[in-house]
Amino acid sequence: MPVIRLMTLDDYPTVLQLMQQTPGISIRDADSAEATARYLARNPGLSFVAECDGQIVGCVMSGHDGRRGYLQHLLVLPAYRRQGLARRLVDACIAELARQGIAKTHLDVFRSNTAAQSFWDKQGWQRREDICRYSFISSGNSQA
Repeated sequence: MPVIRLMTLDDYPTVLQLMQQTPGISIRDADSAEATARYLARNPGLSFVAECDGQIVGCVMSGHDGRRGYLQHLLVLPAYRRQGLARRLVDACIAELARQGIAKTHLDVFRSNTAAQSFWDKQGWQRREDICRYSFISSGNSQA
């Protein structure tokens, strides 16, 4: 049975490799080691990995802005799916966010990632059709 533990920056190379191997996960400059270090430092105790026999088999990153929580990069290796592991990872984030006073959490899913959409629908998350997400990239780098 995989164990859930806090993600550390030492986990970054393995987590990046998992992200690169997972369809539907987009890797940007904001996923660099430096950016991940800032994210983990700004959001201590809110990102988790699932580990089985010393191997990372899943991860999720989360943080908050003081009002709302945000989940990012939830993934589980195919051999470990359909065992409730993704739910355990999410539950760890939601529990810690709640402990920090954050009652509402958001996440983004690419429209093309129908498998992720199905997962979140089955988990009881509310799909929002009433808002549009806008992004602005100050650096001009489309991979930011």
